[in-house]
Amino acid sequence: MTVSNRTAPGGTGLSGTAATEGALSTLRRGLRLSPEFRAGLAGTLALALASTAGRVVVPVAVQQTIDKGLGQPGNPDIGFIRTAVLLCAVAVLLTALCAYAMNVRLYRTSESGLAGLRVKAFRHVHDLSMLTQSGERRGALVSRVTGDVDQISTFMQSGGLMFIVSMGQLVVASALMLVYSWQLTLLVWAAFLPLVFALRRFQRIVSAAYTQVRERMGDLLAAVSESVVGAPVIRAYASEERTGRRVDETVESHRRTQTRAQGLVALTFPVSELVAALATAGVVVVGILLGVDGHLTAGELIAFLFLVTLFVSPLQTATEVLNEAQNAIAGWRRVLGVLDTVPDVADPGEEGATLPRGPIEVRFESVAFAYPGGPPVLHDVDVAIAPRSRVAIVGQTGSGKTTFAKLLTRLMDPSSGRVLVDGVPLDRVRFSSLRERVVMVPQDGFLFDASLADNVRYGSPGASDEDLVLAMTELGLADWLDGLPEGLDTPVGQRGESLSAGERQLVALARAYIADPDLLVLDEATSAVDPATEVRIQRALDGVTRGRTAISIAHRLSTAEAADEVIVFDAGRIVQRGPHADLVAEPGVYADLHASWTAQRGL
Repeated sequence: MTVSNRTAPGGTGLSGTAATEGALSTLRRGLRLSPEFRAGLAGTLALALASTAGRVVVPVAVQQTIDKGLGQPGNPDIGFIRTAVLLCAVAVLLTALCAYAMNVRLYRTSESGLAGLRVKAFRHVHDLSMLTQSGERRGALVSRVTGDVDQISTFMQSGGLMFIVSMGQLVVASALMLVYSWQLTLLVWAAFLPLVFALRRFQRIVSAAYTQVRERMGDLLAAVSESVVGAPVIRAYASEERTGRRVDETVESHRRTQTRAQGLVALTFPVSELVAALATAGVVVVGILLGVDGHLTAGELIAFLFLVTLFVSPLQTATEVLNEAQNAIAGWRRVLGVLDTVPDVADPGEEGATLPRGPIEVRFESVAFAYPGGPPVLHDVDVAIAPRSRVAIVGQTGSGKTTFAKLLTRLMDPSSGRVLVDGVPLDRVRFSSLRERVVMVPQDGFLFDASLADNVRYGSPGASDEDLVLAMTELGLADWLDGLPEGLDTPVGQRGESLSAGERQLVALARAYIADPDLLVLDEATSAVDPATEVRIQRALDGVTRGRTAISIAHRLSTAEAADEVIVFDAGRIVQRGPHADLVAEPGVYADLHASWTAQRGL
């Protein structure tokens, strides 16, 4: 099996396809991925048309009042004027109601669409392999799911609304202007067409600038999140100043790119003001000439000037709309970059195999693996592990132990060769079946900011408190549980920081135990604990591994001593295999490792 497309160009681990698309193409793809945006769109557009059509009532009422209500000098038609004003007031009220209904519909559909987009992006991030995720900083990934979607939300609910209303206003104003004077309408369009074409070209430059803004925002979130999570290390090494400089640099970089992008957008405003002033002056001059020739009444000229204001307003608001649109499109590109990334460790889904319950046999057939751009870390690994056996994987740092574990649990796929469980290639096993039967306890024993019970219950969401207490008792942890201030309800803090490293491992083992897997993989389960806690963990390990296939990535060789068999890795190859007593008695890598470990313990 050959794995491709692990990382995108540039090493980000995410697809770069969206970054090369044009703005309209990005917008179309984004809307296709969020069908909620299109729900009820026809009704929203109808309300937008009604609300914009109501805006021309005032110019028409002014024209009718001047030409008809005040048509006779010294003898105004008060009845006509009253009727015109009343109809105008009713139209303005209806316009306001239509605008309100349009806003509500637009907010609802946009929030539904954005919620769907956020969920899709979040779930897709979790579908990506650990290898792909490691190519993108966590803060940048969080930025794509949160900040970039928020930027899209801002545009859809303000800039998008403004765009819809402005386009409707532009169309309605142009249509009524044509009714009054086609000559003046051509004059206005002739003044603004060059600006429209220039803005279209200018948009590409602004789009690139705002793509950089979103990238710098990801850098900023990554730097801030790392400095907050790593605060204890920063204080321990008195590196507050250095960390502060790094955060300051990312803040300044974001400020520069944001200022440059906004400066580019700001260029459009004075240009549109200048064009609007020229167009208005031209309408006044030409309108008076047309009036002198009898082709235009005074009321029509004044109404036309009102309409020019309505026509110009959308073009003048193009600055704000362009600003939000480009920021949103840049954010959309980054979100699409996540969704475009094909998981290199894919779930075969319904077509995949479901493994029956029971102890698992593991087999590696000519397995090799290399991280992207790096040398091979595993070479031609052939090994079979019998059901119900307890195997310890040992070797020096960088020998390939953890990579072996990740391939076995399918957090990554091999570059070549096959991994089989119960005779079935691992890439053909459905994730739901694989995660039910194979559980890995990682080195850091990550805990969530919740109670101890909630963290253990991750292994079996339906487990009751009684089930959890029974599991702790079977693992020999009842005394430790009783010693906690609130028992199962004890909060563990963010990342389990309220517990010691050893206690976090105990919780992780209890979580794995209650999940009741058939194959258990433990990565350095006793790598960072004191001797007393190690004894407690070893007692718990005996309970967790009993009756099931268990593979332990061993750092402290007490785990290897208790295993049925030891597999020794060196430079990405299996160099020794056998029981602890046999391996320690013969010269080789394992004997050297054991001698060094024994010397460190003072035995």
